Amino acid sequence: MIKRYTRKEMAEIWSDETKFKTYLDVEIAVLEAYSELNLIPDEAVKHIKDNAKINVERIEEIEKITNHDIIAFVEQIGETIGDSSKYFHHGLTSSDIIDTSTNILLIKATHLLIEDLVKLSETLKKKAIEYKDVIQIGRTHGVHAEPITLGFKISGWYCEIKRNIERLKSALSEIGFGKMSGAVGTYSNIPPDVEKIACEKLGLKPEIFSTQIIPRDRYAFYISVLGIIACCLERIALQIRLLQQTEINEVAEPFGKGQKGSSAMPHKRNPVLCERICGLARIIRNNVIAAMENVALWHERDISHSSAERIILPDSTILLDYLINLTNTVVDGMEVFKNRLDENINFTLGLIFSQRVLLALCNKGLPRKDAYEIVQKNAMKSKNEKKHFMELLINCDEVKRYLSEDEIKHCFDIRWYTRNIDAIFQQLK
Repeated sequence: MIKRYTRKEMAEIWSDETKFKTYLDVEIAVLEAYSELNLIPDEAVKHIKDNAKINVERIEEIEKITNHDIIAFVEQIGETIGDSSKYFHHGLTSSDIIDTSTNILLIKATHLLIEDLVKLSETLKKKAIEYKDVIQIGRTHGVHAEPITLGFKISGWYCEIKRNIERLKSALSEIGFGKMSGAVGTYSNIPPDVEKIACEKLGLKPEIFSTQIIPRDRYAFYISVLGIIACCLERIALQIRLLQQTEINEVAEPFGKGQKGSSAMPHKRNPVLCERICGLARIIRNNVIAAMENVALWHERDISHSSAERIILPDSTILLDYLINLTNTVVDGMEVFKNRLDENINFTLGLIFSQRVLLALCNKGLPRKDAYEIVQKNAMKSKNEKKHFMELLINCDEVKRYLSEDEIKHCFDIRWYTRNIDAIFQQLK
């Protein structure tokens, strides 16, 4: 992933230095397991642990010749441990090291992502409570529907993020496996107990049944969860973008001092951060397709998955880390224009109260079909003639047969729509 969208802590997890250090950790865990089973000398393990050193530049030099990164890694370590190299990588295949190490790195990345989501959830909860009673028009199909509150809208985002934290924990358990079972997974050249002991040392569970590789449905599940989280972040960003449109102008993403919106038009204040979130979410979603296509491989394995995973696993976690933190910045610094919220509530001249009038007529005994037609007729007249809906109803003979003027006015009490907000918000606690 390019530096522009990479945060330092996540970048370190996926650096070549960390990758090869993790390879070495896995190899040493295997050596210690062999030693505990009295299959290789303790002093050989000690010598390897004391002398094995990673040299990324040297690995890259060797790989130019071998065209195989694990062989290059093994040879480079062999140069630092001398005769003890005969014990190193004993009975293992490349995927034993790569898959086990990849899962260790994914676990580290996932813990970081969970921390990110917890931070975002706390910000969303704070904002939801802050704007709990700030009335906003609710929209369906992009059309004014009935009043909600801004805090109510944000609480929906909060609950979705909380669900995504649980999804990510589930994904964490899906990848918490290691594999040291040899070339086609039959333990023909390495005892099963070595895998068991080594995985325990590494904080992993042994893969129950592997071929040469850990089954790729695990990674497909994992990346799918990242894709769902990216969709959630896009939903938040898209709603803020829509609410920042000139014609709506109820909220706006943060705009820094000295920031410019357009090279041509000085008046512009564009939702560029939210647009970036929406754009980058597409990358993670597309990576889900690649992860799913990696599940079906030839026989006990081929290598078609490997090249794709070198991109989609680091890039998806790096991007999601960036997006979660960018979303947190946007939400935390979001501006709210309360005057505009009030103006938009009144924009339709009372049409948003039509259901209250419909129900009031039904409660008086008027058949729903008849009540609907009466209310709809007056609503269309209000819209076409730019007259306030309530005034038309007060002067409508069909309505006056069933509702008094006070009863009509009561239908336009906006507090009716927020009377259960406190009860709803109890669930956030």
